[in-house]
Amino acid sequence: MTQLSVHGGGTEILPANNFRWPTGKRLGVFFRVAFEGWADGAWPGIGPMGNPLKLGYPDLNAIGFAEYGPRRGIWRALSTLDDYGVKATILVCGIMAERYPDAVRAISDAGHDVVAHSYAMDVMPAYLSEEEERANIRRTADLIEGVTGKRPTGWISPRGTPSLRTAKLLIDEGFTWHGDSLNHDLPYVVKFDTGSIVSFSSNMECNDLPLSLRYGNPPSVMVDIFKDWLEYARLFEKGAARIDPTIHSHVFGRPTGMSAFRKILDIAVPAEDVWIGTRSAVAALLLKNT
Repeated sequence: MTQLSVHGGGTEILPANNFRWPTGKRLGVFFRVAFEGWADGAWPGIGPMGNPLKLGYPDLNAIGFAEYGPRRGIWRALSTLDDYGVKATILVCGIMAERYPDAVRAISDAGHDVVAHSYAMDVMPAYLSEEEERANIRRTADLIEGVTGKRPTGWISPRGTPSLRTAKLLIDEGFTWHGDSLNHDLPYVVKFDTGSIVSFSSNMECNDLPLSLRYGNPPSVMVDIFKDWLEYARLFEKGAARIDPTIHSHVFGRPTGMSAFRKILDIAVPAEDVWIGTRSAVAALLLKNT
């Protein structure tokens, strides 16, 4: 039986042992915010109640929980990032550009890295035909560009789950990187006959959604995880290391979650041995030098 590949083929060029982040620092932190939306008739499968309703019944509790993101959460996140002077990698669904163009424009105008996150969270590449997936990628990029004036160069699928053809389709549509992999600590280049793309793996260790909603931990656990990572990376990692403190505008965009996010920023921003940046900036350098 042939082993399936995250990229459906392609030649991987893994990072060298001496890989370093821009400015030469060994430790990299990528702050991420997810600005997510669901299509009409769909809603998050994970919510604060924990027990989903029976099939066929609209879950207004989950719908209302998601609506907090564009109404309050994203604005609180943008204000916080501005306070610290940090440019984040912000995942944006195409439907959010349709429904909340002012918010998406504010994200871009603040200089954040706007990353395409499918048209909606319920539109997953793994379930689409090749024609449907190509149309979804193009539609999402068009909607974001129509609001921001800039075409996104990065892509992360809902659930971080691509199809076997996603990487190739992203190259065709002009994307330079994707985050649909969990198989490496560092970014690396994948070469196909039609071009190359950077695979910039995500990590889930410091992410509000599984920590808070799935496992019921208090927000402070995310701060503890960040501290533990930083201590370990400083003491034991010989090469470059990185972590993605990730919040969702409808989850940690609330005051208690934002308090934890600020505490992580309080640690990372003044740290002299930490480089804080965006995925698109790193991907551009990798493709230029590979």
